[in-house]
Amino acid sequence: MLEPSNNNELPAIPSKRYFTIGEVSDLCAVKPHVLRYWEQEFSQLKPIKRRGNRRYYQRQDVMLIRQIRSLLYEHGFTIGGAKQRLSDTPSTEHPNNVQLIRQLRFELEEVLAILTP
Repeated sequence: MLEPSNNNELPAIPSKRYFTIGEVSDLCAVKPHVLRYWEQEFSQLKPIKRRGNRRYYQRQDVMLIRQIRSLLYEHGFTIGGAKQRLSDTPSTEHPNNVQLIRQLRFELEEVLAILTP
């Protein structure tokens, strides 16, 4: 995976499981509408959508967004160039399986939260 460079000015990523689009916007210094656009452009970026299409990002999503931000804003890549650079990194998991596992895990955690007094 690409190492984000010059992200020293960005805040540390808190150790929590899920982040809202507003939190990710603050953590990555990218506006929410840009994040939504990047979801359409970068197939690797797939936040979980629940409760009225609310987006929930995980830590690896935040790290990916920081990589995309670095490629586009600091290294001068185009969207196409950034896609190419990110796709050069081999992926061992099928994207649909990853999304399904994320969704199931999120739902199980919600059930656990309901059952835990």
